[in-house]
Amino acid sequence: MDTAKMVASLLLQIKAIKLSPASPFTWASGWKSPIYCDNRRILSFPEVRKTIRDEFVFRIREDYPDTELIAGVATGAIAHGVLVAEALGLPFVYVRPEAKAHGLGNQIEGFYTAGMKTVIVEDLISTGGSSLGALKALRESGLHVLGMLAIFTYGFEKAETNFTEAGCRIDTLSNYTSLLELAIQTGDISKDQLPMLTKWRKEPETFGSE
Repeated sequence: MDTAKMVASLLLQIKAIKLSPASPFTWASGWKSPIYCDNRRILSFPEVRKTIRDEFVFRIREDYPDTELIAGVATGAIAHGVLVAEALGLPFVYVRPEAKAHGLGNQIEGFYTAGMKTVIVEDLISTGGSSLGALKALRESGLHVLGMLAIFTYGFEKAETNFTEAGCRIDTLSNYTSLLELAIQTGDISKDQLPMLTKWRKEPETFGSE
């Protein structure tokens, strides 16, 4: 089993990912979705947590050997980012969705210096809006962002376009395509449901409104 399917299998086992084609979930945005991903559950399962950390560490060592700083996106990726930074012996910061309205008014929390080579750790990529907001904040603070690593992506075309336009490399441990392939093999979904699940990724804004 390749890494993407292995990670998808773990997420399904601990119910960090739930599939419900017949009764879609409603996201905060109002979108209807046959899938719900909550990677915060990973933190409650030591072996899964360690596997995710080790996969991140392996990819950073292979693809970003010059990394000097790990940045986690608040709030879902803070703990994962800390685990990765600890394993690599690197400093860590986290990025808020926006600057605080009180105190020091920080958006980036932690110590860093301009020019540090930074890898962003994220838990989930949907449209990429919050992730790219973190990228923007780090760049504006003078950090040199090498790329972003996430646990899972839905693979929306909009997200891929947004990251390309922002000039940011994005890699994920698992993805929606691998999840569906695995779910068919395990019987979590049927082949008859595949066209509908594929359509959702292409047209998530209108899914369930017919």
